[in-house]
Amino acid sequence: MDDAPGGKPWNAFRPDGVIIFSDILTPLPAFGVEFDIEDVRGPVIQSPIRSEEGLKALHPIDLEKLSFVGDSLKILRKEVGGDAAVLGFVGAPWTIATYIVEGGTTRTYTTIKSMCHTAPHLLRTLLSHLAQAIADYVVFQVESGAHCIQIFDSWGGQLPPDMWECWSKPYIKEIVDLVKKRCPETPIVLYINGNGGLLERMKDTGVDVIGLDWTVDMADGRRRLGSGIGVQGNVDPAYLFSPLPALTEEIQRVVRCAGPRRHILNLGHGVLVGTPEEAVAHFFEVARSLKFDTLFQNKSAEDPRLVA
Repeated sequence: MDDAPGGKPWNAFRPDGVIIFSDILTPLPAFGVEFDIEDVRGPVIQSPIRSEEGLKALHPIDLEKLSFVGDSLKILRKEVGGDAAVLGFVGAPWTIATYIVEGGTTRTYTTIKSMCHTAPHLLRTLLSHLAQAIADYVVFQVESGAHCIQIFDSWGGQLPPDMWECWSKPYIKEIVDLVKKRCPETPIVLYINGNGGLLERMKDTGVDVIGLDWTVDMADGRRRLGSGIGVQGNVDPAYLFSPLPALTEEIQRVVRCAGPRRHILNLGHGVLVGTPEEAVAHFFEVARSLKFDTLFQNKSAEDPRLVA
């Protein structure tokens, strides 16, 4: 559940995990990429990086410029005490690079996709720089109080699977390897929009949990990933606009399909604008009411804990 001023969602719903919503572009100025937010266009980068000259603007991440993120994590960690996990939040190198190369949001990704073929060395240099900067940012968040980190490769699903294997996966794996060396006890979650064609490849990054969006059948996702890795999700956020009995049935179905171990119950994406608050409350009520013995009567479990 995203945190808000005054900790309103935390106080209202008391989830098992809280995350400070921070735009994935937040760290960009700290390593040399300035951007503006415009009402219609959204994020706009006035000097997109498309040449060797553009790379000269980059520098190692200056974490002092992100002190407000660290302060927010410390405040949230203190507020929730030992009652919830505090989650950190970063974008994956490919996803961040789409903004830096395209100059903002895009529907087609043609500039960066063509760069894979026309200027591969340039793009790899950019992605490597982003991987190091994001890894440092992750460690900073952990040292500021985050118990767990979620990596969002929001636009990784825009790549064909073989392209994702070449242009996104290695840099996510680089982050995971760096973080595991410095913060070996910190679990890492990886989420990609439209990840149905990437699940097995995502597993190879070394993350601890894979977030499934609502377009993946949870039973199919669990079958493909196996029981040795955590899964997160994946109730369709639109279900929170449905009659509450339908929402109840869907929550129960998702939990049953995920199996008796290593499942973090969540939506398959963020809460949609206009979602009724009573539906969010109902989501948590149903999650807390689930009875393990009833749901998994015929399944033995080494660790029979369901996390909402």
